[in-house]
Amino acid sequence: MNRVSSNMPVNDMQYNLRQQEIKRANVMNQLGTNSRMTSLRDDPFAAAHAVRYDSYLARLNRFEANTQKAIHHYNNVHDHLYSTNDILQRLRDLALNGANGTNSPDDLKIMALEVNQLISELVSISNAFSPETKQIFAGDKVHTEPFRVVEGRVDGGDETMITRVEYRGSGATRRIEIGDNMFLDMDLGGGEAFWAEKMQIFSSVDATDYRVQEPGAFFIDGVEINVAVGDTLPAIVAKINDSGAPVRAYIDIDTRGLVLEGTTAHLIRAEDKVGGASILRDLGIIHGNMVNNAPNWATTARVSGGTIFDMAIRLRDGLLRGDHDFIGSQGIAGIDLAINNVTYRLADISGRASRAEIAWTRINSQIPNVTRMLNREIGLDVATAATELKQAEFAHQSILATAAKLLPPSLLNFLR
Repeated sequence: MNRVSSNMPVNDMQYNLRQQEIKRANVMNQLGTNSRMTSLRDDPFAAAHAVRYDSYLARLNRFEANTQKAIHHYNNVHDHLYSTNDILQRLRDLALNGANGTNSPDDLKIMALEVNQLISELVSISNAFSPETKQIFAGDKVHTEPFRVVEGRVDGGDETMITRVEYRGSGATRRIEIGDNMFLDMDLGGGEAFWAEKMQIFSSVDATDYRVQEPGAFFIDGVEINVAVGDTLPAIVAKINDSGAPVRAYIDIDTRGLVLEGTTAHLIRAEDKVGGASILRDLGIIHGNMVNNAPNWATTARVSGGTIFDMAIRLRDGLLRGDHDFIGSQGIAGIDLAINNVTYRLADISGRASRAEIAWTRINSQIPNVTRMLNREIGLDVATAATELKQAEFAHQSILATAAKLLPPSLLNFLR
């Protein structure tokens, strides 16, 4: 038997009013957040999907921003390399003109002055800044001037000229993510872009009986190569060649020492790993690790392979000497090597830019799809929600009006 008291209608009415207010508040929260879920327990299955979609969408937006950054960077690098190529083509024209034997010494001197100005412009390009005020060709040392100029007197010249240009930047190690486990190399270091000849480093240390005494590692162009106790020079040569570094290693048949040769025209960077065996120092390749990116080749090692600046300086000095034979042979050949490398680097940068543009197109087609999938799980039908809010408000007012008529009088009714 149910017990009935005079408080039951009041309690029931209050309960129903609270339930209606909760429903109305939920609809208002949905409209305010533009989401049909105000908490995960509203629809746990849809919430699980929504969390994954939202996370993936955030990554896509990050990848889209990265591809845009990469494209702008590559376009900037391409423009500077294209200007470099134009200067090299002009240097080649001057070399061809100076080698024909019909020019007087004064004419050649005038050509040398133009070459000297073009060298200065090459230096300006190599030390150029990006719109973000970072050095373009300094590798990951973006706040370090990559090329340092040394000036002095030159035979035949009437003024101080550039006699040497030293690279002080680092290797191109920065990478940018354009997809899940998909990366692009961002930088093109000056040690790659402004080189002309394939470098060779010949050690004069006879390593016939060399054995690694303790485990360690060393770096060739940023690639870590590990060695074990007892490794011989042939084993080390094999590890270098299998490492993927753009360097070919072999043993000099005369000195029985290690030889490193670049597979492309670039500055070879070699360092021993800190805290381990001094492999490259023992083999006579380096005298110590780089300090402020200065060259660290062993004084007994023979190093060859010049930069674009070296080729241009040789041509200028040949013109100042009036040496037609040198200009027509080594002068033109050096500029051709420089042009070949810049052309190769232009193709490399264009390929990276094309890949970044393809990734950008793909990502921008994925973002709307994932957004639709996310909205399918948590999206709100505004028209339906607005209708539900009106219904909740009408029901709330109806309950209040009904309660005013049905509930028993209180003391307040008699005080009026």
